[in-house]
Amino acid sequence: MKLIKDIAESAGIPAEYLHSYGRHKAKIDHALLDDSRLNAAGKMILVTAMTPTSSGEGKTVTSIGLSQGLNRIGKRAVVTLREPSLGPVFGMKGGATGAGRSQVEPSEIINLHFTGDLHAITSAHNLLAAMIDAHIFHGNELKLDINTLTWPRAMDMNDRALRHIVIGLGGKANGVPRETGFVITAASEIMAVLALASSADDLRRRLSEIVVGYDVEGKPVRAGSTGAIGAMMALLADAMMPNLVQTTEETPAFVHCGPFANIAHGTSSVISQKMALKIADYVVNETGFAADLGAEKYFDIVMRSSGIRPSAAVIIATAKAIRSHGSRHDSLPVNSREAFVTGLSNLRKHIENVQRYGVPVVVAINRFTDDTEEDLKEIAKFCSRRGVASAVSDVFARGGDGAVELAHAVVAAAESADLDAVKPLYELEESYEEKIGKIAREIYGAQGVYLESTAAKKLKAAVARGFDHLPVCIAKTQSSLSDNPKLLGAPVGWTLTATDANVSAGAGFVVVIAGNMMLMPGLPKRPHAIDVDLSPDRTIVGVQ
Repeated sequence: MKLIKDIAESAGIPAEYLHSYGRHKAKIDHALLDDSRLNAAGKMILVTAMTPTSSGEGKTVTSIGLSQGLNRIGKRAVVTLREPSLGPVFGMKGGATGAGRSQVEPSEIINLHFTGDLHAITSAHNLLAAMIDAHIFHGNELKLDINTLTWPRAMDMNDRALRHIVIGLGGKANGVPRETGFVITAASEIMAVLALASSADDLRRRLSEIVVGYDVEGKPVRAGSTGAIGAMMALLADAMMPNLVQTTEETPAFVHCGPFANIAHGTSSVISQKMALKIADYVVNETGFAADLGAEKYFDIVMRSSGIRPSAAVIIATAKAIRSHGSRHDSLPVNSREAFVTGLSNLRKHIENVQRYGVPVVVAINRFTDDTEEDLKEIAKFCSRRGVASAVSDVFARGGDGAVELAHAVVAAAESADLDAVKPLYELEESYEEKIGKIAREIYGAQGVYLESTAAKKLKAAVARGFDHLPVCIAKTQSSLSDNPKLLGAPVGWTLTATDANVSAGAGFVVVIAGNMMLMPGLPKRPHAIDVDLSPDRTIVGVQ
């Protein structure tokens, strides 16, 4: 690895904006955004995917490899990624720093504590929770109705035992007994707020706007009323600055914020994206999971907030995922011709979804070692018949060299883009039922939407309280286009079931829970944590 000051210098980042965290990591000061010397006016390339299998289809590795490939063909490129969460790192999914010859480094450190951002977010979240309960204990001047409190605790680990708990037991000295729970830090509204904030002042405003519950008259009580905001800002002082690291080929990489795309909006911070656009020709920005989640939320939530319109979108496809969707949980032999042809319906649907937003599409065919040339050619032919450019990506084994063809295709697509044609799916003035319905029918392929009573009541109450013009963030399974993880391919004739809804006023959207989606994951029977250790020479091993 190069020293981080050398990476910053090669990226054109003036030294006065660099706050080093050791030799290979740094924070970048917000003041860079106001530097008139930096005006690269880069193009945003959005990276998404078809519906993934449980092992993932390689969005991070492809995003990193594409940025390296763009540099190989003479473009100044930067990659913007989300920060890993310890829950998945120690759970089933593993780390989020790429792999092979397309990684961000130092990968083990980034996957674990990194620069402490997630700890700071967790601390700010729990400070607010503690101050709410202390306020109630000491007289409840705000007249909070404890039965309507919506602010949980948070921790950055998968722990299903904390989803629904009772606190305040053991007598009056320990507070007021009530039901609450924990969310994983990636699902905290503070994570979403930090990722969407455009400046320190905007972060303070958004934190103040967070609704923590309702008073006895049914009026929203905001975090700004608790007196916690100044201390929360202090805890987030360093976390609000994007992190700069490098890829295996010394391409600059911003890794900042980590909202999950299945339960939040699923992309790196707006500030890191804006910084990257000031210093690069092309910014490769990864969005979480498939195009029905990360990409939809980028166009309908993030793009509205940031004003950043992508010039092209890359959809990652793998023969493995196509065959998995075609086999439909082994109802067809996974290696059969019929399974492959049937599974292409999922890729088709995601191509159509992204094209709805007016963005040129390129399909990256991510090569795995056991792929056959026949399968890879069939995917390319499938894309060609639909007028969509494609290229085989071999960045795990070959790094930037394995993305040169993809890089040329992406540049061609980006140069053809009409940014004025890139628009969200719905208007904010539409009702929540209309917004949810459009996403369900046009993006997911549902025939309709059913709002359970809890969701319907909360959406109605949100409108009555003045939260009627917000975008919708649907939390649903990443394993299917539908809200049922067992429905593979491109299912039709099904109904989206909305089970709950909550206002995230600080983040600026309404969260709608679809199906049995949970905001606190659990560890699998054999978590990756079993394989992680510290060797005698103090090398961290086993982080995947």
